[in-house]
Amino acid sequence: MKLHQRMSLTVALAVVFFSIPALAQKVETDYDHSANFTQYHTYSWGRVHATDPLFEPRIRDAVDRDLQARGWQQVPSGGDATITAVLVKKDKAEYTTFYDGLGGGWRWHGWGTGMATTTVENIPVGTLVVDIYDTSSQHLVWRGLAHDQLSDKPEKDTKKLEKAVDKMFDKFPPRSS
Repeated sequence: MKLHQRMSLTVALAVVFFSIPALAQKVETDYDHSANFTQYHTYSWGRVHATDPLFEPRIRDAVDRDLQARGWQQVPSGGDATITAVLVKKDKAEYTTFYDGLGGGWRWHGWGTGMATTTVENIPVGTLVVDIYDTSSQHLVWRGLAHDQLSDKPEKDTKKLEKAVDKMFDKFPPRSS
């Protein structure tokens, strides 16, 4: 295979590899290392907001399932902890460039006169933030954050939401230092 054909193939494979969007769900958690999580047994809901209001009860249900599976009890008001959640949808621009050859061949001073076409696609991405506050002090003691690419089907996005919340609370409550 000639050098310029191998270079074309390498560039084409790199373009395909690097143009694939990151589809993996990313979940992060952090907490106040001085907080004593053994003192929290009950929780109440604070504000829940979603770009799509139909997702607000879905967020509550997913968090309720995970917290109650860990022994926390939901109370209408005055719980040991207060939970808030925000779900935001934004479009992320994704650029894809395709090359149709490298022109007249590789030269020491450049690639030649090949054509490149770049397209822009807006990918919907959802970000969920779940915060837990100590009700008496109103200090943030725990935060979960999840990012994922959204689909055009609410059923799929609901499953992604549930999976994200499960991942957030996988190692909850954290062990106090």
